[in-house]
Amino acid sequence: MVKRIIVFATCALMLISLGACKKQQKVASFEQSESEESIESVTITLGFSTNMEDPRGVASQLFKEKVEQKSNGRIKIDIHANGELGSDSELIESIINDKVDMTVSSAGNFAVYATKLGISALPFLFSDFDSAWKFMDSDLIKDVNKTLEDFNIVVLPHYDNGFRCVTTTNKPIKSVKDMKGLNIRTPPNQIVMETMSTLGANPKPYAFNELKAALRNGLFDSQENPIPVIYNSKLFEEQKYLAITNHSYDAMPLVIRKSLWDHLSNSDKQLLLDAAIQAQDLDRQLVKNQTETFVSRLHSEGMTITNPNLKEFAAATAGVMDTFSTIYGNDLIEKMKNLTK
Repeated sequence: MVKRIIVFATCALMLISLGACKKQQKVASFEQSESEESIESVTITLGFSTNMEDPRGVASQLFKEKVEQKSNGRIKIDIHANGELGSDSELIESIINDKVDMTVSSAGNFAVYATKLGISALPFLFSDFDSAWKFMDSDLIKDVNKTLEDFNIVVLPHYDNGFRCVTTTNKPIKSVKDMKGLNIRTPPNQIVMETMSTLGANPKPYAFNELKAALRNGLFDSQENPIPVIYNSKLFEEQKYLAITNHSYDAMPLVIRKSLWDHLSNSDKQLLLDAAIQAQDLDRQLVKNQTETFVSRLHSEGMTITNPNLKEFAAATAGVMDTFSTIYGNDLIEKMKNLTK
């Protein structure tokens, strides 16, 4: 399994490198005052793969408003949604290469570079939002996030994407055996891919902003995403069945390129952090509320909803943690277990 994970990660990196060159990127531009320590004005580009109706879009708009208000317009946030500046993978690559300033994406997508970032996506680690948020706000995750700084990425507060669920085109998922043979789209998240493989599906990473067309054209017969994403991105237009599997919690770091962050004054860093925390709180509440209310909306849109036995799914994927303990190290795994028990 570990060999398979390494192959997945290598392939993902190759795809990222090939795809990133296709986009025209933007980067922050500065106008400095007479003092080299003070920045008169800066425009910061924030890109992500989903639309503005998605919680990350709504929260990012609040982030923009708070930053521009508190800085009296001196710091501007230029938002690009819908994958306009690239897919999740391409945006992360662009931050590493100083071509984009900020993004918000699933933690597992960053694990292609800093493997430990994926730890929160381990299957069935959390049973509710409160326990997940407590874990994501812990000192353990703060230490893990620092491993991204070697890749020119600084993590600000964490948005939330909810608990991932499976949708399908041709059949409902009622038990683990129904997962066998599914051609399922996943993000380039090593843990999610290993989880799907362990359940018997055939995972393949694919850009989210191209997912609907891929489902429509039959490239995949399944995909997995949190309920708010499924509804807000209208994936119900291409998928008939939804299984509430909640197999993986999807934390989403809001990040900024380190080369920009290090250029900011301490007061500007604090201003951005304060706005990011407000955006985080809004995003989390939106995701929680939408997770609770959007299942009925998806049913109204024609989806057939199933509620598989999650204990069966958890038992079937128990070995995924053992697989990743060899990558994360027993010390980190034990700390994680102490925080989540």
